[in-house]
Amino acid sequence: MAATVRVWDLPTRLFHWALAVCVIGMAITAYSDDWLEWHARIGYAVFALLLFRIVWGFIGGRWSRFASFLYAPTAVVAYLRGRSHPDHLVGHNPLGAGSVFAMLVFLLAQVGTGLVSDDESMFHGPLNPYVSSSKALAATWYHKRVGQWILLALVVLHIAAVMYYLVRKRENLVRPMVAGDKLVASQAPHSRDDAASRTVALMVFAVCAGFVWWLVK
Repeated sequence: MAATVRVWDLPTRLFHWALAVCVIGMAITAYSDDWLEWHARIGYAVFALLLFRIVWGFIGGRWSRFASFLYAPTAVVAYLRGRSHPDHLVGHNPLGAGSVFAMLVFLLAQVGTGLVSDDESMFHGPLNPYVSSSKALAATWYHKRVGQWILLALVVLHIAAVMYYLVRKRENLVRPMVAGDKLVASQAPHSRDDAASRTVALMVFAVCAGFVWWLVK
């Protein structure tokens, strides 16, 4: 029997859209010396968001937890062969899970290299004094020449996947990330999304933001 399930709790949805806005902002501000200060500020916001998402991946709503979409290779192969587990149709399917983990890893790499970067002209990352010059230059090279293109590819793949599911499979993946609820084929556990959990999420984000502020200062 079809059922409406609260899949994405409000903190997860806010994280998703805030991260999307920040990634766009970083791309816009990356190529002008006049905007480098804003580029750094947006990068710090991304760092706080990523730290929050890592913590929320352990204590958040049912379908936001890493445990709900950490799949074994056999599960990925079965999904590709059309043998889906019921959970694949609720939260992140195996391909979507891979996209999430890849985005988290490469965004962390981009933020980390930005924190220690040195472009030898306009900008030094706040943690640059704590690494050698050679490591700072290597980090800057990765940040400018490798990392940004990997992230661009991941974003394009993400958008392409969303469009594929919408056009070919008639499944709107955007609506649940806006409203939180998803219509699924059978009953499934709901993600907790009440005032208490949202308060905890706000406290977690405040701690993450405070840590980033302390680190960059």
